[in-house]
Amino acid sequence: MTTRKRSSKVVRKKVDRRDLQLEEFEKRDLGEDIRAAGGLRPIRKTLPTSIVLEQDLIDKLRKKAAKRGLGYQTMLKVIVREHVDEY
Repeated sequence: MTTRKRSSKVVRKKVDRRDLQLEEFEKRDLGEDIRAAGGLRPIRKTLPTSIVLEQDLIDKLRKKAAKRGLGYQTMLKVIVREHVDEY
């Protein structure tokens, strides 16, 4: 079985095209578009932690989180953030 070599012209054209796309992209200021999309959120320093929970509590968290389209750990963080000042 023989392998075909790509001609250097084909490779060069792809590289040239990519370079032109990169140059065009870098010319544009996308700041307003990104801000308008609402995808920005503040970056918070996080620290991994571990807690032991009963299985029934995890099941409840999973059900409530699924209704909101979240994972149960994210749901737990939301609950803690909302209620931490009450204690």
